[in-house]
Amino acid sequence: MADCLLDERDATRVGLRWAENFRALAEDLAIIQGWFALVRNIIAKYGILDCDIYNFDETGFLMGMLLHAKVVTTSDRRGRPRTKQPGNCEWVSVIQGVCADGWALPPYIIVKGKYHLLSWYTNGQFPHDWRVHPSENGWTTNEIGLDWLKHFNKCTKSCTKGAFWLLILDGHNSHKSTNFDDYCKKQNIIALCMPPHSSHELQPLDVGCFSLLKASYGKEIEKMMRMQITHITKDDFFPVFNIAFFTSIGKKNVRASFQQAGLVPFNPEVVISHLDFKLKTPTPSNSRLSSQSSWDPKTLITAREAVRSSTLLKKRIYQHQGSSPTPLYKVVNLQAKGISKLAHRLALLEAENRGLRTANEVLSKRRRAKKNQLRLGGSLNAAEAEAIRVEKGIVDAE
Repeated sequence: MADCLLDERDATRVGLRWAENFRALAEDLAIIQGWFALVRNIIAKYGILDCDIYNFDETGFLMGMLLHAKVVTTSDRRGRPRTKQPGNCEWVSVIQGVCADGWALPPYIIVKGKYHLLSWYTNGQFPHDWRVHPSENGWTTNEIGLDWLKHFNKCTKSCTKGAFWLLILDGHNSHKSTNFDDYCKKQNIIALCMPPHSSHELQPLDVGCFSLLKASYGKEIEKMMRMQITHITKDDFFPVFNIAFFTSIGKKNVRASFQQAGLVPFNPEVVISHLDFKLKTPTPSNSRLSSQSSWDPKTLITAREAVRSSTLLKKRIYQHQGSSPTPLYKVVNLQAKGISKLAHRLALLEAENRGLRTANEVLSKRRRAKKNQLRLGGSLNAAEAEAIRVEKGIVDAE
């Protein structure tokens, strides 16, 4: 598209890295310093406390998409092993807000569809304060952006300490609508938009939280794939996302994200120091420096314990004076190799057995589930969904 527009003007076409250059421009020192000066002035002008500073953004998930994962294969395999991806690549958007104090707002989940289904809310793993909003394509709109802002106001109103609170956001169209801006002014919400193409440096959610969330979600989907569940439905997505969310979006991670973005505590140098990249020699890890000679004799449970036991035995044999220990070495090596194979095989069989049992429960529940429609459009939480179920007299057959 860019080349077509330039051709009409008889101008030179864009280069291969023209898109990346926008991000590089956003890392200009003057732009970054201007952003932190604006934040400092807004905080001083409105007397905003650290505990009243929030960040929100939208991120997306392909319901059945895996990240890179480790795969157990035979030692003689050539090339990189591959696993199959689950079949469903339907898009789900999540609008997430976090507070500099360390707590995360209940997620606002946007799924592709028209109707709310009862099964989303009754699987026993849907928190009561999470909200779901069906949309035509699983993406946000101006209407959904405003509805999320009302959700934000409801969740934060009672815990706000000062007269104003700061909401840091990016330049998405749904965050700049007239209705969104008017609602912020009425509720004393100071909405502050970051410079374009700078969220990877300045936005707490992008700096720390979202990457952890997506990695955790990918691991949960991988578990389902290994259980031969090859199609991820919305009924599967909600409990999986629930696990991923509470695993990754914790108080410690949220606070660290605000700190890495230079916001709380206010320290622009945290970000500015990253703009001039310097090569650093990585510090050697001490995690593997533990001695293998300190093995306590006990029943061998894992392959690693078998190897450690054989190592200790060989050291003791070596210290023995007299006949050659070579035959004993061979016996010990064969013992360790055999035990290691058995331990690995047992671990794989136990994991496969657990996975098959879980898969059977998931698929049985999926077959029994009914597609009870609650309402067309709008957003609901679990309590509102239950009220509609009671009003309509729907019996949830679980």
